[in-house]
Amino acid sequence: MTVRETLDFSGRCLGVGNQYEFLEELLRQEKQLGITPDFDVDVFMKAIAIPGQESSLVTDYVLKLLGLDICSETMVGDEMRRGISGGEKKRLTLGEMLVGPTNVFLMDEISTGLDSSTTFRICKNLRQIVHMMDVTMIISLLQPTPETYELFDDIILLVEGHIIYQGPCEDVLEFFENMGFKCPERKEVVDFLLEVTSKKDQAQYWSKELSSHSYISANEFAQAFKSFRIGQKLSSDLCIPYNYKSKAAQSPYALEKEMYGISNWKLLKACFSREWMLMKRNSFVYIFKTTQLTIMSLITMTVFLRTTMHHETVADGGKYLGALFFSLMNMMFNGMAEFPMTVLTLPVFYKQRDLFFYPAWAYALPTCVLRIPLSFVESAIWTILTYYTVGYAPAVSRFFCQWLALFCTNQMAMSLFRLLGAVGRTMVIASTICSLTLLSVFVLGGFIIAKDDIAPWMKWAYYLSPMMYGQNAIVINEFLDKRWSTPNTDSRIHEQTIGKVILSSRGFFKEQYWFWICIGALLGFTLIFNLFYILSLTYLNPISHSRTIPLEEDDIQKEREDKGTLVKSTSSLVNGAPKRGMVLPFQPLSLTFCHVNYYVDTTAEMKGHGCKDDRFQLLQDVSGALRPGILTALVGVSGAGKTTLMDVLAGRKTGGHIEGSIKISGYPKKQETFARISGYCEQNDIHSPHVTVYESLIYSAWLRLPSDVDIKERKMFVEEVMELVELKPLKDALVGLPGVSGLSIEQRKRLTVAVELVANPSIIFMDEPTSGLDARAAAIVMRTVRNTVDTGRTVVCTIHQPSINIFEAFDELLLMKRGGQIIYAGPLGHHSCDLIQYFEAIPGVPKIKDGYNPATWMLDISTPQVESQLNVDFAKHYANSSLYQRNQEMIRELSSPAPGSKDLYFLSEYSQPFLVQFKACFWKQYWSYWRNSEYNLARFFMTVFIGLVFGVLFWNKGGKISKQQDLLNLLGAMYSAVLFLGGTNTAAVQAVVSTERTIFYREKAARMYSTLPYTFSQVAIEAIYNVIQTFVYTLLLYVMIGFEWNIGKFLYFYYFILMCFLYFTLYGMMLVSLSPGHQISAIIMNFFLGFWNIFAGFLIPRSQIPIWWRWFYWASPVSLTLYGLVTSQVGDIDSTVVVPGASNNITVKVFLKDYFGYDYEALPFIVVAHLCWVMFFVFGFAYGMKFINYQKR
Repeated sequence: MTVRETLDFSGRCLGVGNQYEFLEELLRQEKQLGITPDFDVDVFMKAIAIPGQESSLVTDYVLKLLGLDICSETMVGDEMRRGISGGEKKRLTLGEMLVGPTNVFLMDEISTGLDSSTTFRICKNLRQIVHMMDVTMIISLLQPTPETYELFDDIILLVEGHIIYQGPCEDVLEFFENMGFKCPERKEVVDFLLEVTSKKDQAQYWSKELSSHSYISANEFAQAFKSFRIGQKLSSDLCIPYNYKSKAAQSPYALEKEMYGISNWKLLKACFSREWMLMKRNSFVYIFKTTQLTIMSLITMTVFLRTTMHHETVADGGKYLGALFFSLMNMMFNGMAEFPMTVLTLPVFYKQRDLFFYPAWAYALPTCVLRIPLSFVESAIWTILTYYTVGYAPAVSRFFCQWLALFCTNQMAMSLFRLLGAVGRTMVIASTICSLTLLSVFVLGGFIIAKDDIAPWMKWAYYLSPMMYGQNAIVINEFLDKRWSTPNTDSRIHEQTIGKVILSSRGFFKEQYWFWICIGALLGFTLIFNLFYILSLTYLNPISHSRTIPLEEDDIQKEREDKGTLVKSTSSLVNGAPKRGMVLPFQPLSLTFCHVNYYVDTTAEMKGHGCKDDRFQLLQDVSGALRPGILTALVGVSGAGKTTLMDVLAGRKTGGHIEGSIKISGYPKKQETFARISGYCEQNDIHSPHVTVYESLIYSAWLRLPSDVDIKERKMFVEEVMELVELKPLKDALVGLPGVSGLSIEQRKRLTVAVELVANPSIIFMDEPTSGLDARAAAIVMRTVRNTVDTGRTVVCTIHQPSINIFEAFDELLLMKRGGQIIYAGPLGHHSCDLIQYFEAIPGVPKIKDGYNPATWMLDISTPQVESQLNVDFAKHYANSSLYQRNQEMIRELSSPAPGSKDLYFLSEYSQPFLVQFKACFWKQYWSYWRNSEYNLARFFMTVFIGLVFGVLFWNKGGKISKQQDLLNLLGAMYSAVLFLGGTNTAAVQAVVSTERTIFYREKAARMYSTLPYTFSQVAIEAIYNVIQTFVYTLLLYVMIGFEWNIGKFLYFYYFILMCFLYFTLYGMMLVSLSPGHQISAIIMNFFLGFWNIFAGFLIPRSQIPIWWRWFYWASPVSLTLYGLVTSQVGDIDSTVVVPGASNNITVKVFLKDYFGYDYEALPFIVVAHLCWVMFFVFGFAYGMKFINYQKR
């Protein structure tokens, strides 16, 4: 959805324009009291209270208020789809609540990702709303500037669960002075409040010289506040009871009595319109899914073409049964796309449900109803294309009955998978539940194993399988037609017609009325599944495993005290620290960029909004220099192009067009060599979640340090870097997933810096290293950055809303304005004096106020509004300044190579040779997989569960083969055992590989390794787990099914199952590497699984496949596995079996060869063919990872 559509929907649900009665009451009371309302306020209140186009007016107001009007028609986007920036998303979250008639706002960290100027402007507008509309608002902020802090009326200071102050902002310093602590000059109040309560920093603010300081805990502060005058007033105010008898309290509109802002009918309409719009926006998924179904139906009609379909014998009926079962399977599998779509939309649903946007049923019903036309179209396409071309019963009524049965089956499947997605709530859990459920309904559907062959104590499960009713409906519709009424001549079978013989052979119902009972059962299952889907959405909450590791302050303090060092406060960052040496030397390098321009191709959406050019310029004539030992800040408002410039300089852009000159110490930049001497700390802190901090650093150092650095030196260097960035106490902590488990945000930031620093780079780029941190955590990260610069490296950081101390820790500044232009490049000076003098010298620019944050001031005075007021273009002013001329001279000087210097050159593209890369990658994959308990537990639970299910259902059937159905049951067992657990492996591995692929993109861009060692290492670790999985599965199946105890046969069975698991797993890995996202790879997976399924040799034997499709039988790995398993176990048996319709009994060996085309002598060829398939998927995975990159930057 676009930004405007998101706010419109929020306003519609929360009740904008639904306050007409309230307005009437307000006007009546104003008239009684003789109040004349402000004209503008009166018009606005009337406009938003009257139903109609109400939400658009409020939306326009909120868009303007939050500065989102410039991106109002832009899609919100996600990790893979380009959309609005992180700061704009934060403001959009805020806007979702502001558009409603809410009177109490609780806002958590609304400034994350915003520059200080934007934060100040938003908070100023929120202050006006509070004072004008008399609403209650509590806001938590990270790193607020002094001027933003001064906008607040009251402050709540919370420490270790204790409120140690709550009251006016202007009185908080008085409270702490009474306690003996004083805020120094040029110390921001916010920083002081954070540090004065910290055990580490409290002592430096002690102001009572006559007495020594002893640590005052949070509990002691809280007790002292109760006796402070503000605390006493607060207590007395809380003792005054609310006057519920007042006229205002007696008003019917004093309190809301409804749970939701509008009526149920209006909520349902709003959710319907949103779901319809989202379906149109995601039309590619539905079109892709329908196209896939259409292609599969075209293949089906050519495989089961009516010219090859006869209906005179029982054997002919077997072919029709295969065709009908495949139709039913496609309708079932086609519904599987619902579960990933359900899981992906749950986070937004849970947020909006908990904010009382709408009830769960209003969200669920549109999804259920709007999928009905989709089922109708898909089942119609399948039936129309296949019914008469395959040659089913020609009666028109039976055509519509099959359509109805397939439609009901598809609806049931969609409802079932939506329910499972809502119950699972995560991809891995939902995928596991879906596989188990699908296995149960599939095996007990009546085709894989006949009803009469199911153990009596398991018959109840047969009747609980919804697929059984769909299977019975379509076979009854076909085989009770008059063309199957040929008399039965086999005296061994007590049925009158061929049709009933076919039905009874599989235990299907044989009366026509059962068709309608089955249709009713399918509709009943659909209703029940949808009902439970609504209940799941109503009562289940998102799965949370929050286990972030707090900062071990005591450990860090103890470690420093042991070394005789003191912990510095944030203000100490501005003081020059001595240069630090390190174990490994590096070459200091400068980077210059001159007249750099960057363009992106104009999209159709951009052209639709008035952009006429084919290219859109994001950076305009940008020049500057980055030097060793100099910490440079890259600052600008949101959308100024800071990250874009950094990506261009670092060579991380995957698209667009770059112009201009970029040089490294005077030589033209070559990305192949530049990546070896540079580091890039991304804003998103992308790390492997299942390795420790120390392992992450060892891995990075192993692959990025030169090959001549031995293990001892490498470990010493890693230890040194850990000390530098203060990570030693967290050495053995798991990294975890952001916001879910493992490290905190601030700790992840430091790890990101350390991962790049252990590469011993000369130049480091850091994208917003303090974003998302409070002032104290930001100071810890900046101390890390400062320590890095003090080693003599070249460091540049983009930064948002820095405090005074953090801002003045930088040596130089590159200031950009919106449009990608430089408006200042140069030194900050002591207390930012150089920056202030430069801008104050421009006529009309207001002077900076005492105590004002220079970072906020420079952003405030360089906005487009101020430029318009002053009639000045800051970019042009800078280009005409003497500062610009001095910078150009410096750039020219640094762009010429120093005498005696050499261009960067390395003997090889990567630091380590191929085998070392493979060893390092395999080492990390080993630990990642070993600790990924969710994935491994799901994998082995599924293995044991499916093995036991098949073992129980087919107990001891491997040694009891006396009739054709026994062979078909055994073949069905092999077919199901292969298809289901193999398909589960394919689905489960995709989530793991998708997560690792994001990390791979970062590591590949850093030239840590070649693609092949990485892919081969991931293949190798999966192969190890597959070997163990195969052993467990083979042992269960082989023993319980009761195959002959022969070492040769057992090894054949183990080999074919192992190869099957391998190629299914590698197939899933390959699909992830070739597709942009999880949804598309899941659809493609099902499409090709359908191919493999139809040509597996079970639904239609090879001898009965039309000659034009027979080649694909050999191109289906599943058919080869089925061939190998069945032939190796029973292909050499000479005992006879009873075959219905045959005059004489025939041997198992002959029956397999004549009916299925299985030849025992061909086993060596089947063994080799499996190896070829495995290698094909290995290289397919490697090709996708090497040549296809869906990351757009």
